[in-house]
Amino acid sequence: MKPVVGIFQSRFDAFRAVDGIRAVGVTQEKINILTPGSTDREVAAVAVSETEQPGMGAAIGTLVGGSVGAAGGFSAGAALASLLVPGVGPILAGGLLGMSLLGLGGAATGAAAGDALEDTISGIPRDEIYVYEDALRQGRTIVIAEADDEPHAEAVRQALVDAGAETIDAAREQWWIGLRTAEQETYSDGDFEQDEPYYRKGFEAAQSPAVRGKSFDEALDYLTRHNQIAASHPAFKRGYERGRQFYEKLRTTA
Repeated sequence: MKPVVGIFQSRFDAFRAVDGIRAVGVTQEKINILTPGSTDREVAAVAVSETEQPGMGAAIGTLVGGSVGAAGGFSAGAALASLLVPGVGPILAGGLLGMSLLGLGGAATGAAAGDALEDTISGIPRDEIYVYEDALRQGRTIVIAEADDEPHAEAVRQALVDAGAETIDAAREQWWIGLRTAEQETYSDGDFEQDEPYYRKGFEAAQSPAVRGKSFDEALDYLTRHNQIAASHPAFKRGYERGRQFYEKLRTTA
């Protein structure tokens, strides 16, 4: 089943949430944490290989005594990493799912990075990864918990809410609200409010790891298969092109 996710304004609240979800029966190996920022020494240890995406690397091992490991309850030998993610910057990740979520599963699990693009990563839709990236970019910490069943997942959700979590859906809406005014201003030769559902969907689609770096024509087959509204709509295409520009700017300035 789909993992339960909470986004937190601070590491303190995230670590408090970890205590809460462990109290409702989530074991350590089913808890994953992503949090921004690494020490200079940890970032310097990030190895970048030719098989990984440009600028991406992972120093996986035992960051014993690190803030994520200690406060998050990860013991020596747990899967922890200092990662440099294009468009996001340096992060610390605890748990295999947390690492693979940002396209780093090749280093952790043996899967190829880059083009091995399934619709989900351990139950999390690949097309919503940009929401996680934006949260990290904003300095937030993400907790991902793997529940046993739906009743267990509901208990986990409540524990996250009690610790102050924001949902993925709420984070996605806030992301678009922050962009909407500027995008509306560029849409001077059309009815933005009428076309917004198509435009926004195209803009969001351009953030998917499956199509990053691809032109609209190159990505059209994927976009048609993965979007319920018509990818051929002119506003969708326009949103996609603007979304491409947005991501490229993030990637080159982060």
